[in-house]
Amino acid sequence: MPKGLYGGSFDPITVGHLWMIEQGARLFEELVVAIGINPDKKYTFPLKDRLAMLRESTNGFKNLRIETFENKYLVQYASAIGAKFVLRGIRSEADYEYERAMRHINSDLNADVTTLFLMPPREIAEVSSSLVKGLVGPQGWEKVVQKYVPEPVYKRFVDKFRSA
Repeated sequence: MPKGLYGGSFDPITVGHLWMIEQGARLFEELVVAIGINPDKKYTFPLKDRLAMLRESTNGFKNLRIETFENKYLVQYASAIGAKFVLRGIRSEADYEYERAMRHINSDLNADVTTLFLMPPREIAEVSSSLVKGLVGPQGWEKVVQKYVPEPVYKRFVDKFRSA
């Protein structure tokens, strides 16, 4: 079976990301989950925390490898690690338009890597890292955020934002 790649910033990992990882682990002999590093982007959590949250949230998967990459397009990184497939999630029409364009650009860069789209179940289709971060603040935010992130992420959110 081929190797797949699922990349993102995972700032933080959500239940939606976790669903994608579960599906990828079922589809591929090996799934590489890679945190892309963009030096121009401001992250909520430092790389070491994002790596730790990702590892803690996915420690039950035997065919999963977690890595980081920078200064490469995702499709170039896929090629460098021998992945024939890039896994991407589509939650909305906006995601579809963006991912469709990226799929064509990726194909221009390397036609040997195929983009595979998955659509999450309805109950988590709206979940994104940005949405989760936007829920922090109002009274009772902890209980709301807890629904949308794995437990290791929730603990870090509480530690980071409860006293803020």
